[in-house]
Order: sequence, then structure tokens, then C-alpha cells
Amino acid sequence: MQKSRIAIAGAGYIGRAHMAAAAASSTVELAAIVDPIPSAAVIALKYGVPIYASLAELFAKDKPGGVVLATPNQLHLAHAKECMDAGVPMLLEKPITVTVIEAEKLVTYQAKTNATILIGHHRAHSPIMAKAREVIDSGKLGRLVAVMGSALFVKPDHYFDDGPWRREIGAGPILLNMIHEIHNLRMLCGEITEVQALTSHAARGFAVEDTVAINLRFASGVLGTFLLSDTAASAKSWEQTSQENTAYPSYDDDCYTVAGTHGSLSIPTMRMKSYAKDEDRSWWKPFDVSVVELQRSDPIAHQMEHFGKVVRGETKPLVSAFDGMQNLLITEAIVHSAKTGQVIQTG
Repeated sequence: MQKSRIAIAGAGYIGRAHMAAAAASSTVELAAIVDPIPSAAVIALKYGVPIYASLAELFAKDKPGGVVLATPNQLHLAHAKECMDAGVPMLLEKPITVTVIEAEKLVTYQAKTNATILIGHHRAHSPIMAKAREVIDSGKLGRLVAVMGSALFVKPDHYFDDGPWRREIGAGPILLNMIHEIHNLRMLCGEITEVQALTSHAARGFAVEDTVAINLRFASGVLGTFLLSDTAASAKSWEQTSQENTAYPSYDDDCYTVAGTHGSLSIPTMRMKSYAKDEDRSWWKPFDVSVVELQRSDPIAHQMEHFGKVVRGETKPLVSAFDGMQNLLITEAIVHSAKTGQVIQTG
């Protein structure tokens, strides 16, 4: 199989993660790095690929099969347009843009140019999420009725000392962390139609929130709750339970529970409690308790393999630009609800 030649724009943390995934891939070849900062040249030397200061320079000298855009969020719209104008498929890191208004412009331009865009919600490529969706689709849980989720963790004090802007409105866990969770919840339970949120900054006293309680209504009728905090000493977060990122310590705990009329699934331990379909259900009767087997592996690596197939036209993007826009819209709605105290319609 001929490898898909890709360039990666942005040599920051997530850009370097994509480079490592491309270097290890059997179907994707890293062809170039795009970043104007001097230190990026050292990284390019490590991978033995040319370095370009801009996308314009890259496209003028070498048109790769695809581009990974891991550039700063405020540049996503402009850089995505450059790729669309060049007719080059892209993996655009989340969030799709900084605002929903910008996201709408990007989606409109995509329709005009018929561009191919995969949004980098890498958890969508997690074997855990794929298996959870398989269990739900099988009907073993019955009709879904509820979901409970959490992202409870502690950002250390130096995180805020190193970047004082993180203490200000717009830099809290809703906008920085919750968008990761939104796509997971949509994968599990479908489209979100209403949100309601309460926030607190009592723990740290910064202008920005540190703890959030969120209510969710899904189009299917499922109701959900989600607790989010970056100051809670808890392991109930995806990073600390999924075993997918070795930078984090891992614990035998869950961050989601999906419940249906005949059973429930806790994620990511994949513990399931269920009744037989023909059984008289009751809380006085014991569940059939089991663990859904799966192989855990790096979703960023899976995402890169998927992007290679997207570039070659073998499949459509698993996470579309519309998905990216919808995730951002729901995140903005949570901020608006917390500010106004209102239930916000999202679909």
C-alpha cells in the first residue's frame, strides 16, 4: 500500500503527538512540518523532513496529500481556508474554531469548496468508545434513559502561575475541557437539545469557574448530568481512567455510566449490570454482572490511520466539521446558561 504523504502544521504538544503517530504509522508518511518558530527546525531534523514557515510556502513547494492543523485555535479558520483553497484534505484539531460564528463560516466555506475535513476529537477513535457504542446498539441495555458523566481532576497551582490568563473568564474548564466530553456524550446518547448549568469559583476565588454542574436533555429523551471541576481531587476523569495516555496515573474507576431500561454500562471499566430481556425487572432482583472485553490502545494512533484512509478517499471523516461546530455550540450554550441561569436550546 502506498502511504499517504501528510504535513503537520504546528509543533506544539498536540502537533508533536501527531508527528509521533505519523512516524509509527504503516499507512501515513510524514512529509513536512510547518511552523515559523526556530525550535521547529530541530524537530523537523529529528524526523528528517523539510520545515516550512507557512502553509503558503508549503503549498508553493510541495503539495502533500493531507495536512494536520495543530496550530493555535485563533488561526484555525484562516488555516483551514488555506487548505480548502489548495484542495488538500485536513485533520483540523479541536475546537474547530474559537467561536460558533467562525465555525459557521468554516462549514459554509467547506460546502462551497467541497473540502474534506476531519475534526480532531481523538476520543472518537478510542476502542473504548467504539465498544460502548456497540453495546448500546446491540440493545443489551434496553432503551437508554439516563447518563451520568464527570471530569473531576486537579490542575496544579503552577498551571495558573505559568499562565495568569488561565485565571480569567474564558479560560476555565468549560471552554478548555468540556468540549472533549461533549463529543463522547453525543456518541453515546445522540444529539443534545437542551443544557442548563451552574458554576462556582469558590475553591480558588479566580474570576473563572473551577466547578460546574450541568443538566442535559437529548433528542432521544435521555436525560443526563455532568460534573466538571479542575480543582477536585478525584480520579473520575477520562485521562485518569481510560489508560490511553501514559502521562497520567491510572485508576480502576469510571467517568461515565449509561443506563437503559434493562441494564447499565460503566465506562471505561466496561462493567455491565443487566437483566435478561424476558425477565421481570426489579431492584430486589440481582443483576447479571459482567465485564465487556476489549483491547485498549492509543486513539491518536487510530485517528492517524483513519486520516490516512480519509486522504486516500477510502472512507469519510468519522468526526465531521458539522460535528465540530455542534460540539462548540453546546459548549458555548453551557457558558451562556451558567451566565443567565436559563435553560438553553441547542437543537
